[in-house]
Amino acid sequence: MNKQEKNLLKMFAEAISIFFVKEKENILSGVSERTLCGRLAFYIENLFEKYRIEGYYAEIECNRKQGWEIKTIIDNEFRVVNVSCDLIIHSRGNNIKQDNLIAVEMKKSNRPEEEKKSDRNRLIALTKDSYDGVWSNDGKTHPKHVCGYKLGFYMEIDRDKKNCLFELYRKGKKESERLISF
Repeated sequence: MNKQEKNLLKMFAEAISIFFVKEKENILSGVSERTLCGRLAFYIENLFEKYRIEGYYAEIECNRKQGWEIKTIIDNEFRVVNVSCDLIIHSRGNNIKQDNLIAVEMKKSNRPEEEKKSDRNRLIALTKDSYDGVWSNDGKTHPKHVCGYKLGFYMEIDRDKKNCLFELYRKGKKESERLISF
């Protein structure tokens, strides 16, 4: 993991710690994933200055790239799929060299397995550098399909057990998982 990725991981971990302390009541009350992602985005952006992250935004369900095009990925069967991730940190297309930093998919534990699988597959696609060499995220032009996120996080919140499963995705693969109690 390079220095930038370590910095992003550290920032995300701090934001998550704050999130679980300040939003525990919201989580236990059963508010929507969208509400929880909005609150997490708030805590993440509040840490940007501390971690020297400039020119980036934490946004929920953002479906546009470079301001006008719909975000798409290529799925496991090489189909083009419109994508709207639960929470992303990106430069809104302003930093061609590294537009996309973090993608987060959040699920409640009682959601269907098919939805959870779909979120995980989206993180695999979003964190890839290229699609089998067909096209790439070269840092010189915007890629045709969204990719190149430095880190991807799958969060599965179980309010009954008061814990959250975290899976870390990097370079198109699940790298680790961890269970955190709140």
